[in-house]
Amino acid sequence: MSEIVDAAVTALNRRLDGAGIDGAVRFVIEDEGALLIGSDGAVPDASDDDADCTLTASAETFQDILAGDLDATSAFMSGRLKVEGNMGLAMKLGTLLS
Repeated sequence: MSEIVDAAVTALNRRLDGAGIDGAVRFVIEDEGALLIGSDGAVPDASDDDADCTLTASAETFQDILAGDLDATSAFMSGRLKVEGNMGLAMKLGTLLS
């Protein structure tokens, strides 16, 4: 795993504050790796297991979302964030991160 993925896991767990989510969301950070967000928070993910929702973005976009400089909905609407699968779960995660 990359340092960016490790830093993202730490930042997400801080933002989620133990809340977790019902379901499994994989966040693919292009050219860096992936992480999985579920009921136990965020963890690095190297599996190919199915997730309820997969979000894909560049490292820059993901870092902007975590820093609060970019709203996840705006990132999606502008094409910087791609969503596959359960859109409701993606929206719930977006609410938790804002």
